[in-house]
Amino acid sequence: MILIHPPVAKPGEPPAGIARLSGALSAHNFIHTVLDANLEGLLYLLQSPRPESAEDVWSKRAYRNAGRNLSLIRDPDTYRSLARYTRVVTDLGRVLEKSSGRSGAHVGLANFQHELLSPLRSRDLIAVAEQPELNVFYPYFSRRLESIIHHEQTQVIGFSMNYLSQAINTFAMIGFVRKKFPGLKIIVGGGLSTSWLRTPLWQNPFTGLVDHFVAGPGEMRLFEILGIEPKEMISLPDYQTMPLHDYFSPGFILPYSAAAGCFWNRCNFCPEKAEGNPYIPIPHDRVIADLEILAVQTAPVLIHLLDNAVAPALMGALIEKGPHLPWYGFARVSSHLADPDFCMALKQSGCIMLKLGLESGDQQVLDRMEKGIMVDMASRVMKNLKRAGIASYVYLIFGTPAENLHSARMTLEFVSKHRQYIDFLNLAIFNMPACGAGSSDFETKRFYDGDLSLYTDFLHPHGWDRKQVRHFLEDEFRKNPAVSLILKNDPTVFTSNHAPLFVKARS
Repeated sequence: MILIHPPVAKPGEPPAGIARLSGALSAHNFIHTVLDANLEGLLYLLQSPRPESAEDVWSKRAYRNAGRNLSLIRDPDTYRSLARYTRVVTDLGRVLEKSSGRSGAHVGLANFQHELLSPLRSRDLIAVAEQPELNVFYPYFSRRLESIIHHEQTQVIGFSMNYLSQAINTFAMIGFVRKKFPGLKIIVGGGLSTSWLRTPLWQNPFTGLVDHFVAGPGEMRLFEILGIEPKEMISLPDYQTMPLHDYFSPGFILPYSAAAGCFWNRCNFCPEKAEGNPYIPIPHDRVIADLEILAVQTAPVLIHLLDNAVAPALMGALIEKGPHLPWYGFARVSSHLADPDFCMALKQSGCIMLKLGLESGDQQVLDRMEKGIMVDMASRVMKNLKRAGIASYVYLIFGTPAENLHSARMTLEFVSKHRQYIDFLNLAIFNMPACGAGSSDFETKRFYDGDLSLYTDFLHPHGWDRKQVRHFLEDEFRKNPAVSLILKNDPTVFTSNHAPLFVKARS
């Protein structure tokens, strides 16, 4: 079997989902190969000859320095200077852009778009599978897959498709396999596959291309498809078959998921709630043991906890038992973080940054979203984190049904008032899940032209539509002096994935 992580996703760390599947297969002595086609595919484009269309000064410089920039993005000293880092990342992005231009694709370090094709339309994905040779990554994956399949005598191929930016390339690879090796069984899992399958309107349009779609944690379903009798429910993720030193970071970043789903799971319009994803935590003692073993195997410079929100009880276990290595992850604003002593202990556990889904600075908006967050508590949490030396990456959403211009300005006021306690900001415009429980309360209309779209547009009860929200963000919010200074801290392209590396570099 081959487990494949397809292009394009941020190549700063290895794919955690495939690592967990690989560990489960290894624990049952099932022979398999792991292929990070995302990393290899991006490196293929970055090492391609400069095309004739890239004759401008910037492109020539970017191609000339591509090898050096690959070294620099893996150099810890690069993360001591945001300006230097930005130049490295933008030059690498320029090479990808120019190397992919003729194909109609626009490839970046974190995204993939096509001028004519949409991952939201099943007919486009089917068309991609029918002509895989038109795909920008075809020269890479056709040779690579053929070599592995022949050498390993592969019978099953599994794709981990987590993002829309991976969909077109996934189906190009599927199309190649179907044409060249029609007898192989093809399985598709991952976050995007899960979202499709858990949408009530899902009707599989890919019969004949994909043998099995898998939703949620895939170990048990994969065992069932492969005819494996499971011996244990939880296995140690396996990263040792991956190119640990080739990722675009200054050392190995260890991604680890201590739970599926969200322990809060009450927020209105949350995709996790809309899809009905259950909360399934790994026992905390097992999490600590896993991290200790993986730390010995991989020598990480940073641990990335992937949970939707790291549970306070797990934070307590990390404080008490280690492994006391630098780590970061998402956390809920809670009474635990409102305790300054707890924050100091969290810092001693290795925590260097927390991502906080505050969403709004208006208490009424938070209450109607059922966030379970008090604005005054959020204020105490941010101050405690700053005093403890833990960076905060604050996430805000604008345009929710409960918000209007006045409440958006209250959020701006909150951010401005707390500017010295906020290290990074993520600003997003609200997307309503097409099949969420709350969407039926609003007049909705098609948001994207595609049968695979997961979101819908809606008539805002306060007239606070996306166009007005966008104007507010660009003309007022971003131009606020306090906000603009915070936004300048954000690492280009890699954003929160590389932000803790800057925090680590200056500590």
